[in-house]
Amino acid sequence: MNKRRLLFILGISAAIVSLAQSLYIPLLPDLQQDLNTSLHLVNLTVTLFTVAMATMQIILGPIVDRNGRKKILVPGIIIYVIATIGCMFSGSIEMLLIFRVIQGIGASSVPLVAATMIGDVFEGKERAESMATYQMILGISPAVGPLIGGIIGSQFGYTGTFGFAAVSALLILIAAIFMLPETKPVNIKPAGTRLGLKAFEKILGNKTGVVVLLSGFIMYDVFYTFIVFLPTILQTKYALGAASIGFFSLALMIFNLVGSKMSGSLQTRIGSVRSLFWAGIMTILSLVIFIFAADYSLIGLLLSLMLTGFVMGLATPVMPTLLSSEFVEERATAMGVYNFVRYLGMATAPLIGSFLYPLGNIQLLIGITALLVVMVVFATNRLLLIKKSEVTN
Repeated sequence: MNKRRLLFILGISAAIVSLAQSLYIPLLPDLQQDLNTSLHLVNLTVTLFTVAMATMQIILGPIVDRNGRKKILVPGIIIYVIATIGCMFSGSIEMLLIFRVIQGIGASSVPLVAATMIGDVFEGKERAESMATYQMILGISPAVGPLIGGIIGSQFGYTGTFGFAAVSALLILIAAIFMLPETKPVNIKPAGTRLGLKAFEKILGNKTGVVVLLSGFIMYDVFYTFIVFLPTILQTKYALGAASIGFFSLALMIFNLVGSKMSGSLQTRIGSVRSLFWAGIMTILSLVIFIFAADYSLIGLLLSLMLTGFVMGLATPVMPTLLSSEFVEERATAMGVYNFVRYLGMATAPLIGSFLYPLGNIQLLIGITALLVVMVVFATNRLLLIKKSEVTN
């Protein structure tokens, strides 16, 4: 088995299906006009995809643990391809909403199985570095998705963007069928032992599991707070246009990718739990700097934004690495719960931010997010002490 090829295929596969979240966002106004519908229903096509994808993580986790990785991945991609073609030819908003839900259901298997297979194949320091590479590849989607969608959509409309998504998914389907092996460990116990509810109980009752889930929710909530509210901050504070705002968003994503790539080396050097602890501390510092820099100058805002993207990139690969190491028999279930929780973090960011930002502008919004990260630091420090005590005893 060529491990590097497997990592590349899994990373690209997850990135391609994740494009469905952001690929046609620049075309939402055109979609609203073409389908003669409301902005609310058009935005609902984005929300329902994410909700379906998040919910299926919980359902599919135990199934993947019981039946294997590839057996779930391939049908999932097939469903995604069919649903994407359905989106392409939807002539009404009702049909588009239905196919977006089905598309999310199909897409859900890919990030879940990808992270699980990486945990199966790689071990120790190699696992940490591979998870970091995977997160970096996965992070490309939100950075380039709107750009690709805008270019294709300007020529071929929203049907063209869905057509691109379908063809891309068809290519990864072929790669999955002919190039990916089944990686489920042969020593995993058969169905009925620690699967389903018992697996969930074990994960939620485990100290590492609780810390990782808490950290995943908070870190993704913080990161998506920046993604969602950065345009508003730049527009109201500095009166920037769409092109300039796009540059700032791209800078955030690029430095996040750099941090994700470097996370593997950091974990190799100081360990995964300690990496999460220090990444949390650096995130708090970067958020405090952003609060003051955003009011001081545009250059200061940009520099603090890049710092925030970088340190959060250091944190995100740590969490799936810890879960892969801690839960061997329940690896897919653990990844499913983690993905569900981080999707919740993404979803709550605009809800919490919409309440906080009007009350206190940048200071209150970013200040509360910094306090949330303090919880990550305290929880991780507690886990460090527990791990140290276990080693001593």
